[in-house]
Amino acid sequence: MRRILQRLIASWALLALAGCASVDWDYPKSESRAIQGSEDSYLGRQVADYVAAHPGEGGFYPVYDGIDALALRLLLAERAEHTIDVQYFLIHNDLVGKVFVNALLQAANRGVRVRFLLDDVLAKGLDPGLAILDSHENFEVRIFNPFANRSARALDVANLGRVTRRMHNKSFTVDNQITLMGGRNIADEYFGARPDHKFGDLDVLAIGPIVSEVSDMFDTYWNHRAAIPMAALAETPENATEALSNFETRVRKSLEGIETSRYADAVERSFDYYVGTTSNEFIWAPYDLVYDSPDKSSAETADESEFLMNQMSASIGEVKEYLFVVTPYFVLLDEDIEAFQRLRDRGVNVTVLTNSLASNNHVVVHGGYKAVRKPLLEMGVNLYEQRANVDAPADKPLPKDIPVSTLHAKTFVVDNNSIFIGSFNWNQRSLNRDTELGVIIHSPQIAGELVELVSEALPTRAFQVYTNESNDLRWKCYEDGNEVIVKKEPQTGFWKRFNAGFLRFMPIRSQL
Repeated sequence: MRRILQRLIASWALLALAGCASVDWDYPKSESRAIQGSEDSYLGRQVADYVAAHPGEGGFYPVYDGIDALALRLLLAERAEHTIDVQYFLIHNDLVGKVFVNALLQAANRGVRVRFLLDDVLAKGLDPGLAILDSHENFEVRIFNPFANRSARALDVANLGRVTRRMHNKSFTVDNQITLMGGRNIADEYFGARPDHKFGDLDVLAIGPIVSEVSDMFDTYWNHRAAIPMAALAETPENATEALSNFETRVRKSLEGIETSRYADAVERSFDYYVGTTSNEFIWAPYDLVYDSPDKSSAETADESEFLMNQMSASIGEVKEYLFVVTPYFVLLDEDIEAFQRLRDRGVNVTVLTNSLASNNHVVVHGGYKAVRKPLLEMGVNLYEQRANVDAPADKPLPKDIPVSTLHAKTFVVDNNSIFIGSFNWNQRSLNRDTELGVIIHSPQIAGELVELVSEALPTRAFQVYTNESNDLRWKCYEDGNEVIVKKEPQTGFWKRFNAGFLRFMPIRSQL
């Protein structure tokens, strides 16, 4: 009994300490802005003629392949002469994370100003390394909406309403001349570097006036009250020069891993390989950059802030014939389901591709999605779910040692005329709690290419979900040219199905 009381007292003490911890929102920081007049940089000269030939439009290059997506980031960092602005939801301390940081650090060593804005929700344990980077005279790190408790974040219960609001934006902008944005975070699984788990994702490389707009967006976040300097959250190393030298030595060892991998050839390619010597590499089109205000990160200011969803509605207008949605997480409330019903009542063809239970990296999110399947199918929505592994049988649980593929791309096409590429998921977090970023490109060519690419893959790489004559869910796919019908969540075992079913009844759909 005495030990139980001691543990209870210790727990109460920890909670009390959690309530006392706070963020210094007024910690001194200098305001900074994107550099202007960088047209004479290498990147500026490379894109100048293309931009001049297409006034008012953006040049876009969709990036589907993970290896190309990493190579582009490294090559852009290598070509930077003035600035690199980096904004991400997460970065992992793995091969890709180390190679990425090394590229930024080498740019800073050349005199390039690096501004690195990182959300805090998955940054636990990174404080020491980020503090070392922040000690570099050309490398500044800020953390968005930080937890007050750096080592025991779960105890930050007093700030639960705030810390559950996250910055989900992803952008990488160099010399205010070229930008890369989309769905990828900085970790092995987003770039095909994890043999056991791969995320299928989508970025878009962009040039033209959109780059300055992305830079303005970044500046708004960078100078926002919620962007806290790293020095306010972690101690700066006493001997910064020595700490940086040791850090760089450790990080550069990660290059040995990439030099012997399939990334080597991609990284050795020139920037011209991707940009090309003709304007044919970029597709030029009108566009609308859309993003949430950073004020969305606070419950006190969220209701008055500018929401990405409102901007998307204004940009796209009313869907007339066709809506094609690709989203890893698909969680709707009753009012959202009613909105899909109104589309179907107008005769709009709606197709949705999302993760299956087996491919979903968040079982709890699948629990929130389960409830929407039958209502959508009843109204005539075409519903598909990603296969976790195309080589494994559809009607058996995946072996533990087999690789898993997860859909992570966030894109949708409207009337085969406009396409969205960005960080926005069709779930409640993206709608109401997390800040998001994306671009709507009014290009039938890019929209059509995406629809064609995904549609060709659906029969073998996805399950078509439908209901039989008894209104029971069924999953259809093709294996070796033969149709296969599955009666339970494909490629899963009992316990995974049980957990997803149990979580379905938790009152948390508005948080998913």
